[in-house]
Amino acid sequence: MLTLVAGGVVFPGLFLLSKNTLQRLPQLRWEEADAVIVSARLVSSVQAVMASTAGYIVSTSCKHIIDDQHWLSSAYTQFAVPYFIYDIYAMFLCHWHKHQVKGHGGDEGEARAAGSSTWAVARGYLHKEFLMVLHHAVMVLVCFPLSVVWRQGKGDYFLGCLLMAEVSTPFVCLGKILIQYKRQHTLLHKVNGALMLLSFLCCRVLLFPYLYWAYGRHAGLPLLAVPRALPAHVNLGAALLLAPQLYWFFLICRGAFRLFWPRSSPSPSPSPARE
Repeated sequence: MLTLVAGGVVFPGLFLLSKNTLQRLPQLRWEEADAVIVSARLVSSVQAVMASTAGYIVSTSCKHIIDDQHWLSSAYTQFAVPYFIYDIYAMFLCHWHKHQVKGHGGDEGEARAAGSSTWAVARGYLHKEFLMVLHHAVMVLVCFPLSVVWRQGKGDYFLGCLLMAEVSTPFVCLGKILIQYKRQHTLLHKVNGALMLLSFLCCRVLLFPYLYWAYGRHAGLPLLAVPRALPAHVNLGAALLLAPQLYWFFLICRGAFRLFWPRSSPSPSPSPARE
């Protein structure tokens, strides 16, 4: 219970501290919209570093992939639950401020925002971020109870590997910040894009085949025989977790293709006066 409370204090507290610092430092004096969006990305990155570090410690400490336990697996799982609840609200704040920046500010815009347009912004947020909101809700309402109750202290190695899926998150957050400030064509954005693509592929997409392979190695089964040896609900859960990762990986690949191989604008045909 204490770790839940700690997570509920740390993540919103870090967000408020970052936002107020960015707005009040004399060298920065950022607008609230910029401070909110960057602070939300910062908190997500911090959580990702903490989760992947905890996952690495757990997975490397568990020599027996089924029975070995590490206290950090259950402790960090509880600590991270408030983050997913906080992040749903933080994402809404980011969406709200982006909506205001896109021509909905000013006195008239503020009057509309105070009324019925609030629901329009909320609907737009849920429409745009539905998959992410659903992912966060599943992490809190399904994955957390399963990891605490259903596992019964077994499989800490696999939980540690799943925590390391967050390795790609800081690169995703940095990429979004660079796009926000129109830095898509900088070398930093290209290097970050390559690292994001590679880390997402390894830590989120290939993670699931690796977990099946690791279990098969433990059980003395070839990789293709592992799904048949596992209960149906385990395969279903893995498929449901993998599906959004494949979708997001497709979006990352599409963005990387546009970044590294942009469409060249067609050259204008010569005018009669120049012929």
